[in-house]
Amino acid sequence: MTWPNRIRLVLGLMGVLLVVAVCTVALNQRQLRAESTSASMKAEQFSVGTIYAGTIIEQAVEQGDVVATGQMLFRVRSPLLARDLASEYVTAADLGVAVEPDGTFPVVATVDGTVSEVLSPVGDFSQAGAVLATVDRAGTLKVEAEFILTPRDYGRIAAGSAAEILLPDDRTIQGTVTDIDVDTLDGQATSLIEIESAALEEQAIEGLYRPGTPVRATLHLRDDGPFAGAMDVLRDFLRKIGI
Repeated sequence: MTWPNRIRLVLGLMGVLLVVAVCTVALNQRQLRAESTSASMKAEQFSVGTIYAGTIIEQAVEQGDVVATGQMLFRVRSPLLARDLASEYVTAADLGVAVEPDGTFPVVATVDGTVSEVLSPVGDFSQAGAVLATVDRAGTLKVEAEFILTPRDYGRIAAGSAAEILLPDDRTIQGTVTDIDVDTLDGQATSLIEIESAALEEQAIEGLYRPGTPVRATLHLRDDGPFAGAMDVLRDFLRKIGI
């Protein structure tokens, strides 16, 4: 074999090895990531109710308004409360809010947040304990995502695993897996995973940053070594042919 042929052979072998190495790394990287089939933002939600049955005579907020703890949301007039006050069955101190002699009292927010829904407008009569509105608590915005995972992939995630969240404005933020709920069907694990992110928690719950906003989540699976992806493919192939 002449020297030019030897050089071409060596270069060819090096090229093949390079291609194999690149393909192995690319396969391994794909094996280390899992994309969500669906994902959206969520937040802790608190209900605002009335302590006495009565008629709503004032509505101070609308859906989407930002409220603070103790802020008045509604004013309710309750003849039953007026009767109990007159008979001294209850006092204003017992209720913890400012109460007028005619049984009028405010319904206030119990947490800082954003009004997500108003259920009872002015003029409605509400029973004691009825929910008048709901408030999404500030600082609790997170992501709930669904993943279709193989048993092997499911074994590579855990609380504390890193994740990425692609927002509707094409911004990517970092997050951490905090809760995993799984249901296995036909050898695939359908996982409902909660992801928390400091960048989301800092956002006011408004505009794009509100419960129900669709996002895309990507999990970073545990790295089992540079050849883990290739070995997984080989094991799957051998299993299929019965070896």
